[in-house]
Amino acid sequence: MKKSNNLIVGLDIGTTKTCAVVGEVNEGAVDIVGIGTCPSQGLRKGMVINVENTVNSIRKAVEEAGLMAGCEITSVYTGIAGGHIQGLNSQGMVTLKNGEVFDSDVKKVIESAKAVVTPWDREVIHVIPQEFIVDDQCGIQEPVGMSGVRLEAKVHIVTGTTTSAQNIYRCANRSGLDVADLILQPLASSEATLTPDERELGVVLVDIGGGTTDIAIFHGGSIKYTSVLPIGGNHITHDIAIGLRTPIKEAEKIKKQYGCAYSSLINNDETIKVPDIGERKPKSLLRRTLGDIIMPRAEEILNLVKLEIAKSGYSDFITSGLVMTGGSVVLEGIPELAEDIFNLPVRRGCPMDIGGLKDVVNSPVYATGVGLVLWGNKNHSSNGTRIPGTTIVTRTINWIKGWFEEIF
Repeated sequence: MKKSNNLIVGLDIGTTKTCAVVGEVNEGAVDIVGIGTCPSQGLRKGMVINVENTVNSIRKAVEEAGLMAGCEITSVYTGIAGGHIQGLNSQGMVTLKNGEVFDSDVKKVIESAKAVVTPWDREVIHVIPQEFIVDDQCGIQEPVGMSGVRLEAKVHIVTGTTTSAQNIYRCANRSGLDVADLILQPLASSEATLTPDERELGVVLVDIGGGTTDIAIFHGGSIKYTSVLPIGGNHITHDIAIGLRTPIKEAEKIKKQYGCAYSSLINNDETIKVPDIGERKPKSLLRRTLGDIIMPRAEEILNLVKLEIAKSGYSDFITSGLVMTGGSVVLEGIPELAEDIFNLPVRRGCPMDIGGLKDVVNSPVYATGVGLVLWGNKNHSSNGTRIPGTTIVTRTINWIKGWFEEIF
């Protein structure tokens, strides 16, 4: 198998599925050349609960993607989610000694902005600049070279529990993979699904996965708010299993094949076959009965998202509406229900600005996997190595190096 510096692999370790996506970079453009998926059994609500099962899922997905792309996969960009994720905004300031903004000043002001007190069991995953202010001039994205006496930075900081991040690294390492970077899943999804105009005018990205619902709010071209809700599509599946008295696996199949989150879209006389528990014969039910089970849970998830948007303080800045992605958004009726609840325009978010197997990944299911590839391409330097960031692994390596230097 070939090895190439132009290949970037995104590994989406989700609650219901593990997905590996291989992208090849050609003159800045990304072509999808390999995809591998495998059901996940080692995660719950976005967090690892069984290392061995998670490792097996990763190996199968990566092997399938590698075979399709004809390459050997050794390094991946992977996502992180779960109820432990927290986001906050912060601000820092430095004095410009030379009356001009240099790269070193930008680094210093970002360090100043991220100097917030974090509990011992939490780590900073991302520090994302929102805007820079030179003297009293705000809204600056690239301050280097500007004249002034004071530089300020507004940043968005994402933190997570140290153990959750370490478990993801451990599972990847045991699968024979190096983690190039750890990325918050809604940030990865946004890379694949949002347009520059949406980011500028104001948009909410809602990523409904199996175990979690991830929220990211953008305005003015930068991220303003992130949140993760510990509820997702698996809750709908369990409701169907209980309501129709059918096994979980059959409930998932029924949801995908016949599910609808907006009852008014279902014909009154439409019927479906539902396998029973044990060896009983399948029973016939009205499809509307299935819709009556799905719709309340879908409404609950969307109303919780609405509360988070209100909590963020950006309700009046969402000019572009909502972009919904994730495996559960494939469910019929989700956009229509969301439009009713939010009274805003809603669309499904599918990967954009890619080539290669774009028809295969043209689904909200692959938004995070493709987004991880695009994130990796965006954060690579020209020589193919990753641009140093503020990730957990970077700080851990630096701490170990410093510890050895002190001893020896």
